[in-house]
Amino acid sequence: MNGERFALVTGAGSGIGRASALALARAGWHVALAGRRREPLEETSGEIKTLGRRAVAAPSDVGDPEAVKALFAMIEREFGRLDLLFNNAGTGAPAVPIDELTYAQWKTVVDVNLNGAFLCAQGAFGLMKRQRPQGGRIINNGSISAHVPRPFSVPYTATKHAITGLTKSIALDGRAYDIACGQIDIGNALTDMARKMTRGVPQADGRIAVEPTMDVEEVGAAIVHMASLPLTTNILTMTIMATKMPFVGRG
Repeated sequence: MNGERFALVTGAGSGIGRASALALARAGWHVALAGRRREPLEETSGEIKTLGRRAVAAPSDVGDPEAVKALFAMIEREFGRLDLLFNNAGTGAPAVPIDELTYAQWKTVVDVNLNGAFLCAQGAFGLMKRQRPQGGRIINNGSISAHVPRPFSVPYTATKHAITGLTKSIALDGRAYDIACGQIDIGNALTDMARKMTRGVPQADGRIAVEPTMDVEEVGAAIVHMASLPLTTNILTMTIMATKMPFVGRG
């Protein structure tokens, strides 16, 4: 390897994925961008290229096994190797009690948040295992919901708890191949998806309250830090959150 580093970011067209992809590019990484919508991926790709890095926009449904196979075949063809996967793609369901949730809504969240993370991790693990030099890093986007739920968040919370098991299993199984795996749990990064925090969201005691947020660029910086460690060092779990959000403590 000539010192160049290659990353794949899923859900890269907006929010945390876009901020992380741009942060990686500024740190010297070439980046493949996966997501559902071509236009925002192309926009992010264009910004990366202005930084002098290579970028490939790859519209993909991470919950579709054939689409994920095609994605990794493209990465191997374009980059020749993969040094980092940021498994970031995710979605939620309407905030309703479990008895009002439809199976289709449940399945949509599971297909993206869990099946998609598994399929992309599987593709990355296989490529990292057979490439030379061998190895690489997988970072899974967990969420503070991997620790505690918000009200009316059954499918999202269940999948994020499952991500913790996925992370630990990959971290264990990857040891033999120099594949490190860690998880980043993010609380209230100000993206379009999280803007509702500034207007008020349900709390455990039934109140609606505005919650503090943090700059999404700080998440990008955290991803760069995790990604830049040597493969002999791994951050298994990082929690990055708005300092004053009501996460720690009794409510």
